[in-house]
Amino acid sequence: MADRVYPTAKPATSAPATAANPAFPATKAQLYSNTRPAYRPQPHHRRRSRSRCCSCCLWIIFLILLQLVIVAALGAAFYVFYRPHRPSFSVTSLKVQTLNFTTNSHLTSSFNLNITARNRNKKLVFIYNPMAISIFSNDVDIGDGIIPSFVHGKKNTTLLKTKIASSGKELQSSEVSTLKADIKSKSGLPLKVRLDTKVRVKVLGLKTPRIGIRVNCEGIKVTSLPTAKAPATASTSNAKCKVDVRVKIWKWTL
Repeated sequence: MADRVYPTAKPATSAPATAANPAFPATKAQLYSNTRPAYRPQPHHRRRSRSRCCSCCLWIIFLILLQLVIVAALGAAFYVFYRPHRPSFSVTSLKVQTLNFTTNSHLTSSFNLNITARNRNKKLVFIYNPMAISIFSNDVDIGDGIIPSFVHGKKNTTLLKTKIASSGKELQSSEVSTLKADIKSKSGLPLKVRLDTKVRVKVLGLKTPRIGIRVNCEGIKVTSLPTAKAPATASTSNAKCKVDVRVKIWKWTL
């Protein structure tokens, strides 16, 4: 019986390296990983500057509000302790000495005016600058004058006397016609007295800055013209005077 011969097994050969690790094209990340610099976050200077500006604005607003609160508290304490009152004025008498119109629309006028000023305050003294006085009729200025400066004491009533005149004041023809028509009418010629001045308040030896005031007195009527023998007396029973504080801010007067 013949022996069977089996072929010998061939030794296993190792596969080439290229087969185990095949070559692939490099990716973009591999290409730029060595050349691209590492990312470093930059400091946020703008954010810091904005935060500083916001904090400064908040501090400024806080200081302004604090000053307003302090001023309001001081004003309330001053009002409660002193109870300040505005000065009051009233027209005691007004006499028309002269009121003539020329043919070329010029006016010559003369008035005697008495005004009573009252200070009801117990602890405040008013120091007045010279007062500029004007008399109007239907917004037409027909006379001007000045009252000298004076000191108005506590709880005091002062009678102010002055003469108001206008010599050769030029008016428009329409204004002259309106004035003549009012003089002839039954209701009479309406007059308004205006006072403009500045006043300082003295309290406990301290003086405030000068404050502008304007006094408007309306409700005055003249029903007759003056004659060579007697002046015309205006009716002042219905006259009422209003005192307004005038504050000047730059170019505007409030």
